[in-house]
Amino acid sequence: ARRPCGGGGVSGFFQDLIRYGKTKGGCGQRPAWLRLLQVPKRWFTHFYVVSVLWNGFLLIWLFRAEFLGESLPSWIQHVHHAFGRDSQSGDMGNEHFSALLVLLLLWLHSCRRLSECLWTSVFSNGVIHIVQYCFGLGYYIAVGSTVLCQVPTNVRNGKELSVQICWYHIVGVMIYIWASFHQHRCLVILANLRKSKSGKVVSLSHSVPFGDWFERVSCPHYFAELLIYISMAITLGFHNVTWWSVVLYVLFNQALAAVLCHEFYQKNFSSYPKHRKAFIPFVF
Repeated sequence: ARRPCGGGGVSGFFQDLIRYGKTKGGCGQRPAWLRLLQVPKRWFTHFYVVSVLWNGFLLIWLFRAEFLGESLPSWIQHVHHAFGRDSQSGDMGNEHFSALLVLLLLWLHSCRRLSECLWTSVFSNGVIHIVQYCFGLGYYIAVGSTVLCQVPTNVRNGKELSVQICWYHIVGVMIYIWASFHQHRCLVILANLRKSKSGKVVSLSHSVPFGDWFERVSCPHYFAELLIYISMAITLGFHNVTWWSVVLYVLFNQALAAVLCHEFYQKNFSSYPKHRKAFIPFVF
């Protein structure tokens, strides 16, 4: 990721693949075949449209299955069978309610991000790679399905869910709310850099943000995203290895994006605060 981002061949394709928006700046004139594989960065909005619709659909089905005693559609059960989920001998603690709560948090997160993309954020003319775009669409379908697959199928016998709120549900939701609040504040700060006091967009250029978690890291909204996924892991009861794998993916994905953005700020703003870390306050 630290190599010069120009050139062609495999290296040029990889650099073009992992960079998006402002981090593609300074790459020089990319080959024509690479420029054909890019779409506007503002298409990020599509990710959250898909997530709101798909994960909202899954949430409704899981709610009906757990509270009304209805059966999940056969195709969802086939997905469970494909991943061997029905081989579980029983319900491990509060898996049903935990999964329902995490799916709700994921859906609310997508709703908030969609509203921010539509009415808060000011997108520049930056681009993303078509592979990143397609992966993002598939990711938000897969992540909701992953939550659903954490619920055993062989313990559904028509009984309604017995809701038992545990301490880790409370801790997870509190961290989720805290991280979501700060992520929204940081996105508002970024958007206001391009707006006048009246709220009118006056510029699409990049500026140095200040305030909230920006005082400690260059990309606090990426750090908040990691915390949101960690909060869901906690809500699932800490023991869910599958979801911790999702958290690990988010860690590396957001860390890479944060490092590239941090280097962009350092390169383009000579007075950029030297005490700021790229991703995690005081650490990285």
